[in-house]
Amino acid sequence: MTAPDPLLIELRDVRKIFTTDEMETHALGGVELEIQRGEYVSIEGPSGSGKTTLLSILGLLDTPTAGTYRLAGELCSGLSVRESARVRNRQIGFIFQTFNLIGDLTVQENVELPLTYRGMPASERRDRVVAALEKVGMAHRAKHLPGQLSGGQQQRVAVARAVAGSPPLLLADEPTGNLDSHNGDQVMALLQGLHQGGATVCMVTHNPEYARHATRTIHLFDGSIVDETRRGPA
Repeated sequence: MTAPDPLLIELRDVRKIFTTDEMETHALGGVELEIQRGEYVSIEGPSGSGKTTLLSILGLLDTPTAGTYRLAGELCSGLSVRESARVRNRQIGFIFQTFNLIGDLTVQENVELPLTYRGMPASERRDRVVAALEKVGMAHRAKHLPGQLSGGQQQRVAVARAVAGSPPLLLADEPTGNLDSHNGDQVMALLQGLHQGGATVCMVTHNPEYARHATRTIHLFDGSIVDETRRGPA
């Protein structure tokens, strides 16, 4: 069996322009980026530097105006909406600042939902949900609704949902932004553990302390990568 390519993400001259009737906004300008499997990368920069746009393109939630994006060797920059959804469901796990849990579904059902779109057998879905909830310490809350949980617990469920499908890439957009410091530290510890278990993590954060959890930090300014910092294993 051929080993997977160590290069997971490859961006070449990626540009993003938002156009209105009155003006053009150049959100990204010629971004060149490679991320290897197993890296933990944080993306830093001031407001308006292009962090969210870059993460949206990495997550196939948006498309570049120009340039190419390959994920696990597959060219993604020209995919249709349906094809993007297929790749996203199988290759990418998302952890958002606002949790994005469905209020009238239980914890178990929230974690299981993305797996149903794959046509995965029910028995396998159940096993994956149980394993994911145990990993984040939320198995005892499987039958609860999101509204019955604290913010920190909801984010743990969101992490479980992201990892249940064993995606090669985890994208975290300000994952501690709505949490107090205690719960934020716990979520960061979860991400650290997932990385140490082999996951590739790419995170946007405004917290410099949390950014230092990553082994590599990319610095954005005015839509371009202006610097990066590498660290040893955290």
